[in-house]
Amino acid sequence: MSFKTLNDAELSGKRVLVRVDLNVPTKDGKVTDTTRIERVLPTIREISKAGGKVILLAHFGRPKGKVVADMSLAPVAGPVAELLGEPVAFASDCTGDLAKAAVDAMADGDVLLLENTRFYAGEEKNDPEFAKALAANGDMFVNDAFSAAHRAHGSTEGITKLLPSYAGRTMQAELEALGAALSTPQRPVLAVVGGAKVSSKIDLLENLVSKVDILVIGGGMANTFMAAKGVNVGKSLCEHDLADTANRIMAAAEKANCEIVLPADAVVAWEFAANTKNETVALDAIPSDAMMLDVGAASIEVVKQKIDEAKTLVWNGPLGAFEIAPFDKATVAAAQHAAERTKSGDLKTVAGGGDTVAALNHAGAADDFSYVSTAGGAFLEWLEGKELPGVVALEA
Repeated sequence: MSFKTLNDAELSGKRVLVRVDLNVPTKDGKVTDTTRIERVLPTIREISKAGGKVILLAHFGRPKGKVVADMSLAPVAGPVAELLGEPVAFASDCTGDLAKAAVDAMADGDVLLLENTRFYAGEEKNDPEFAKALAANGDMFVNDAFSAAHRAHGSTEGITKLLPSYAGRTMQAELEALGAALSTPQRPVLAVVGGAKVSSKIDLLENLVSKVDILVIGGGMANTFMAAKGVNVGKSLCEHDLADTANRIMAAAEKANCEIVLPADAVVAWEFAANTKNETVALDAIPSDAMMLDVGAASIEVVKQKIDEAKTLVWNGPLGAFEIAPFDKATVAAAQHAAERTKSGDLKTVAGGGDTVAALNHAGAADDFSYVSTAGGAFLEWLEGKELPGVVALEA
């Protein structure tokens, strides 16, 4: 895909509406994780330095088209200013007279944060009149919120029909990383997909088997595949009613010459608790009253071997119940091995979605991956092969 970036924009003296993701976690009105703010700083700085007026558009929470006081973006302006090292003004509306007055008061290089776009029902409905009201305060539009690109909303898709539109640096990095992972990858391509349920990732698995050379399935999802193959998984989390779906995916993988890798052994326990009694057993020896919470040493070695074979790795979801020790061993070992291969230049690694970022951070591996996406739903929909409206709107 060819898309326009800041390289193609004349920014000096222009009112630049920038869609960012500031939907950050907060507690007692304080931001507790600034990762998403940090991701958009390069775009803000570049536009400001070039003499553009940076007007930030963002949503916060799910106010469903109504003004909800504790979903105001006002408390976020301070942390943005602190990390940016520059003042950030705030307007208590994103359209109308208040927004216009705040924009009119800006000097070149200034940064302004407008109030939650989702305080208007027209945002999620992608109402053309709402998009028009947003666009009235800008000369151009920059989308730097890949995580919101899977929704055709007023501030992600509608506005692109009214203003010259470009990808911000975070959006650009994301699209380039994703393109390198599945659209034009170095082969062999390995996908590691974990998580609790097959039902939430059917589209993902069906798309991946036609795109990758090796597919490692872990977490609770693996139990459903193993059960479909006749393995007694005891009391493990398992969607027995999806046996036909699992068999269909395995048949499609075989037809596409995609190797599916399932666990070779199991770490089982009798309760879901940290440091509880556990055993590593063969797949044909899973106790009927126990549940599989991780994979053992034999499985870890197989996954490492597949990582060694690959040139490109796409990772989504943990291999076990990584949140509680000792059931984090497989996820940590595989993530650290992938990180080492990435650092040595032998592997391109792209990860994201769901618990993936938390799992890689837990393993101390996230910083060494080629690219870790902070997007959840958008990353998954991209993996599923779906078009993302906010991205399609930026096509050159």
